[in-house]
Amino acid sequence: MSMLQERNIMDDIEVHDLFARDYYKIKKYFDMRDPGICDSMFIDNYIWRNYYDSKYFTTDKGLFWIYQLRGEYFTILPLCKPEDLPECFDFAVHYFNEVLGVKFKIYIADEEGVNQLNLPSDRFKVEEERDYFDYVYAGEALRTLRGKKLRKKKNHLNSFLNTYEGRYEYRHVCCEDRDAIVNFLNRWYDKKESDDIYNRLAAEYQGIMEVLEHCRELEYRMAAVYVDGVMEAFTLGSYSRTNDMVFIHVEKANPAIRGLYNYINKTFLEKEYPNVEFVNREDDMGLEGLRKAKMSYRPLYLAKKYSITQR
Repeated sequence: MSMLQERNIMDDIEVHDLFARDYYKIKKYFDMRDPGICDSMFIDNYIWRNYYDSKYFTTDKGLFWIYQLRGEYFTILPLCKPEDLPECFDFAVHYFNEVLGVKFKIYIADEEGVNQLNLPSDRFKVEEERDYFDYVYAGEALRTLRGKKLRKKKNHLNSFLNTYEGRYEYRHVCCEDRDAIVNFLNRWYDKKESDDIYNRLAAEYQGIMEVLEHCRELEYRMAAVYVDGVMEAFTLGSYSRTNDMVFIHVEKANPAIRGLYNYINKTFLEKEYPNVEFVNREDDMGLEGLRKAKMSYRPLYLAKKYSITQR
């Protein structure tokens, strides 16, 4: 008997705002079906929770997201066991239709989930969303920068190592370093120019500040690079054991220092994730400069994502 055939479970649904303290309470849902995209990681959802007005509810089958942006409701695929995905998807559709009173909409669905659902085209429109494909790399390639394809990256790295020899220091940073991290990020965002019409940089900044505020309640690793005693680069990542994949949620560096991005990218993986097989550096949001930078690292593959719209 399906969830929809049982007593009206929708009467008992309690919708929650997303808080850092929820991490260990809902972590099990993230482990049920891990499609290897950044949108299915807790840290990513937490960083963007205010931008998307993120809320969630749970049933005995899974976790369901409710997002709202510019007056529109949407979601992602439920976090549930693979075998429960069709049933949980149907339940999410009914919730949107009956409780929210709107047509069902997903902006980001992973390829594996879309293939499993095999949705009828007369009921749902499914489209590729290239701007939100994740860039996935071989961990060993980014740790070593070996080979002809990454020679330019290695040259930038060597330029940094030679120019700043004896003047730089890589550090694993933690909650106690919050003030120094915030000071660096304030400098980085103040100087950053963006052509993003949705002003997502401001939302990202707010989200990172909240992650740092609740440092001890969440699981992730951070590192920084100091040049002449001043923090000039910072990165933050989290790990999925299911896919042996690290997700780089934040990576910022002073662009005036040649090779610094290359150094923190490589060294963070060497020091914090020396054996991880895959590295997910998230999507490019359709920003031309970001796309060029991510493609230049020669991804192993792009994790496709799709939108699903109820007709």
